[in-house]
Amino acid sequence: MPTETPKPRSNRRNFLKVGALAGVGAIAMPNVSRAQTTTWKFQSTWPTKDIFHEFAGDFVKRVNEMSGGRLKIDLLASGAVVPAFQMQDAVAAGILDGGHGVSAYWYGKNKAFSLFGTPPALGWDATNFLGWMNHGGGYDLYNELVGQVLKLNLVGFFSGPMPCQPLGWFKKELKTADDFKGLKYRTVGLAADLKQEMGAAVTILAGGEIVPALERGVIDGAEFNNPSSDSILGFQDVAKVFMLQSYHQAAESFEIIFNKSKFDALPAELKAIVKYAAESESSDMIWKALDRYSKDLEALRAKGVNVVATPEVILKAQLAAWDKVLDKLSADPFFKKVVESQKAWVKRTVGYQRLNEPSRELAYTHFFKS
Repeated sequence: MPTETPKPRSNRRNFLKVGALAGVGAIAMPNVSRAQTTTWKFQSTWPTKDIFHEFAGDFVKRVNEMSGGRLKIDLLASGAVVPAFQMQDAVAAGILDGGHGVSAYWYGKNKAFSLFGTPPALGWDATNFLGWMNHGGGYDLYNELVGQVLKLNLVGFFSGPMPCQPLGWFKKELKTADDFKGLKYRTVGLAADLKQEMGAAVTILAGGEIVPALERGVIDGAEFNNPSSDSILGFQDVAKVFMLQSYHQAAESFEIIFNKSKFDALPAELKAIVKYAAESESSDMIWKALDRYSKDLEALRAKGVNVVATPEVILKAQLAAWDKVLDKLSADPFFKKVVESQKAWVKRTVGYQRLNEPSRELAYTHFFKS
């Protein structure tokens, strides 16, 4: 009688084992979008050689690397598509997908914009300002200004706490507040109101236009931002007095903006990458700035620039002018609401810092000055 060939049996144990491994693989696989690359045109408001354009590039590099190629941002310098002061309009219209600048540049649309970049000198610095943006209600107010008051198709992120900005470059040293009377001076944002209150004739110019204006005598003095940017722009070639310390822009940061419709169309993980890249770059920017600004200040001194501290009488006059500017502009309810929020934050947080932190001046003098 022929022997019956046994039928192969399914190996239940192997099946379960393979199934279990497949399940582990499914759990380990990150839940991310695999869509094709999105490429965005992103223009800064800075010349190619300016360290600010380099900071914009540092942000772009973070996004491109963290997104794994799913979001590719192409960085362009000021003027590549539109002039610096037209960048916001170009982003809102979708001509550009995003841009890197400062909110004070949009002060002509609404003076409250400058409160989100060049706020009043309340005793805080730019790191504390970014604390207010993130934890003191600043972003809520900014989004109200952009989305409700002005109805702009934009979304913005703040990044990069700037060190206090110098009073500026002059042909001769300013000694008293009266020296500002009739002085033809370049600045931007609320600093324009401040210097006008002090008697200056203010001209608002983009960075690349300042030095030619100084050279031709169109203006008598100007500020831009820092020793590195100012050196690249060539201030030292047309003026030899560089005055540090000022209350006109004591707490500024960069504003990174995107077309809201395009940003909203991104998957959630790419939106998060943009947000966290801005926060990450915020730290790296101030570390790099402290290194480069201090080195470039030494280089300016070596080239014969007279670096001096702004006299206290001018600083006090600036604070008195801030009182008048804020009083006038607070006739606008939204402007007043933002300033009151900032004052409440500074009173509490800087109040804490003053109680908690010992004098840095005392320690520095102990170790480095005889």
